Amino acid sequence: MKVIKRLVLGTALTALAAPVLADETWGDFPGYTLRVKLIGGAQYEPLYAEIPKWEAATGAKVEILSRKNHFELDREIKQDIAAGTLDWCVGSNHTSFAPQYGDIYADLNGLIKPEVIAEFVPLVIQHGTVNGRLVQLPRHSDVSNLFYQKSLYEDPAKQAAFKEKYGYDLAPPETWDQVKDQAIFFAAPPDFYGFQYVGKDEAVTGRFYELLVANGGAMFDDKWNPTFNSPEGVAALQFFVDLYNAKAVPAGVPNYLWDDTGLGFASGTVAMDLDWGGWSAFFNDPANSKVAGNVGLIRAPKGASGKRTGWSGSHSFSITETCDNKDAAASFVTFLTDYDNQMVEARKGLLPTRSQVWTDAIAEFEASGNTFNAEVMKTFQTSMAEDAFTPPLIPEWIEVSNVLWPKLQAAIVGDMTAQAALDAAAAEAATVMHDAGYN
Repeated sequence: MKVIKRLVLGTALTALAAPVLADETWGDFPGYTLRVKLIGGAQYEPLYAEIPKWEAATGAKVEILSRKNHFELDREIKQDIAAGTLDWCVGSNHTSFAPQYGDIYADLNGLIKPEVIAEFVPLVIQHGTVNGRLVQLPRHSDVSNLFYQKSLYEDPAKQAAFKEKYGYDLAPPETWDQVKDQAIFFAAPPDFYGFQYVGKDEAVTGRFYELLVANGGAMFDDKWNPTFNSPEGVAALQFFVDLYNAKAVPAGVPNYLWDDTGLGFASGTVAMDLDWGGWSAFFNDPANSKVAGNVGLIRAPKGASGKRTGWSGSHSFSITETCDNKDAAASFVTFLTDYDNQMVEARKGLLPTRSQVWTDAIAEFEASGNTFNAEVMKTFQTSMAEDAFTPPLIPEWIEVSNVLWPKLQAAIVGDMTAQAALDAAAAEAATVMHDAGYN
């Protein structure tokens, strides 16, 4: 049996603690080809560079059938389900998407060692469990926080002009009302924008959802009737509409997804960006980013209820029930989420799902003098503990999202009022929930 030795505490921490050597066995699968479908994108790729280590250890090969953003991957997986072509073993998954896939994915309890599962943060394992089955092994977590360009807030001329116009001091925003004021104040289209947001697919549904919650609203009542067309929901949607009408955001936001907002902030043409930790190292790398060295980060602002936005979930890996070698698949997803590979991703700013990696990544950043990454990790750790909440973990979440987000878009571009858009979406969502047997 081939073995990879790993340092449990990481080689870079030898100055902080004595490393403990442990043997991790990945098994022998010579000649086997593991077929996988993975999420792709700038922040996800460094992990895949580690895959040859697993191939060398096991004798297996990995064939990546897809490497797409999650919305495209979701559509492809649904086509596979409809066509009966689930002839692959491992797929990228997400807390928001997992409940809708029914029983296509295997229960990882029994496939993954209990002592391995015990090393993960209990909450993310809980969020990876659907109807009592652990259908996904969390890769890294996600929660919203606000990046901003520090120099804008340190400029005395801007400070004075803002105070004269709005009557309060210019400082990184504590509330979404302040975000709106500042986004409009900083905007100088078409060269510079105060804010931006994702504008389609479940991405914009999620952004609307977290502002709805922060305003004190809810997606559903206790009988699963849609309630997002409430005054709190209208105020949440109006935030996006007002910024679009004020040209405080790029005109293309209705077509934006995550790479568009991340690359937009890195281009130096956007003042504030509500985003996730995976972009932090990219933003502060002068090879990629024009705002490197000028990046500030705060917890997500508060809505009208005083609650912060904190839409959260975990990227993960799942194993299909139709997989022809579940042992190899379990070895592979365990390898991709092991201590060493989570440290690889944490060094890029991605939020770990193993408890020890949180502690050791912060210690490593502090020991190396990387105060920015240490602060990023601490800020996101606080947000994960105090602000994070998932969308409703029901199979119909994406279906409800698919009737909601086109109406959000319609309101943003002015084809419908916010109230009319949400009323129409709520009626369609009610039909979805009724047809699913909720009421």
